[in-house]
Amino acid sequence: MVSPDPAAFEAILKRGRSALAWEVLRRDPGYRAAFAALGAVPDGVTADPAFVADWGLHFP
Repeated sequence: MVSPDPAAFEAILKRGRSALAWEVLRRDPGYRAAFAALGAVPDGVTADPAFVADWGLHFP
């Protein structure tokens, strides 16, 4: 078994669970493909509700 990287563990503690969740999500090939398929989104436009629901995203 590989020992966890102390620096990575410290980064998770410092940034919190939401940062870890984002890091896992952004590396997901399915998410990356779905995001690329969205194309350009103009400034001021809210996220597509279906996309948000599919990926369990929550925005403040």
